[in-house]
Amino acid sequence: MGQLEQVEQVDGHSIVSQEEWLVARKALLLKEKEATHLRDAIREARLALPWVKVEKEYVFETPEGKKTLAELFDGRSQLVIYHFMLGPGWAAGCPGCSFMSDHLDGTLPHLNNHDVTMMVISRAPLVEIETYKKRMGWRFPWVSAFGSAFNYDYDVSVTKEQVVRGEATYNFETMPADVSDTEMHGLSSFYKNEAGGVFHTYSSYARGHEDLLGTMMILDRAPKGRNEKGTMDFVKRHDEYADAPKQHACCSK
Repeated sequence: MGQLEQVEQVDGHSIVSQEEWLVARKALLLKEKEATHLRDAIREARLALPWVKVEKEYVFETPEGKKTLAELFDGRSQLVIYHFMLGPGWAAGCPGCSFMSDHLDGTLPHLNNHDVTMMVISRAPLVEIETYKKRMGWRFPWVSAFGSAFNYDYDVSVTKEQVVRGEATYNFETMPADVSDTEMHGLSSFYKNEAGGVFHTYSSYARGHEDLLGTMMILDRAPKGRNEKGTMDFVKRHDEYADAPKQHACCSK
């Protein structure tokens, strides 16, 4: 009996002919199409969710002065809020939230033209927000919920009572709470009708809006993928990266 033909391996991947690769790629394409159709179905279900009228009048600190939630729409009928983890007194914003925020500026003209205002909200006072925003070089609107119940009502900040009790609500579930972790991230959407009524239409937390991270979507298609030991463990604030790893000169000849 002849020896079994050994398949060449490079970094754990089989090296095959173009024809064999095409067979494997077409099999994966079927799964990708299934995922696309499932995403379409989820999008339709998301749009079909019932709404909740916002009865409380929340007030925020903005660069133009105090504004209500209704005023944050800036003349449009739709408002999408990213809940950014920056608490009072923090030296810097959450690295993961900063990573997310790096993706926002380029979307603004497209969203605004489509009747959507994009807004970032944190519980830190406005002066602290403005300092970090300047450091990062961002342009998107970012306001403060300091002194407001907004972050608590939308389950992205933990109250002192919840810390004492040792549990809070996040991602629609009960989770442990302690004094070292009082801010969480999320995304919430609102609608304002012609009569001025404001309605909460959607919220997501944890990895629920991960597909907004364009960098991750590109990495998912790179040869090494996300190459992470834990979720987003490689992410830093964009001004904290050292020079990116480069191929050794002897390998590039």
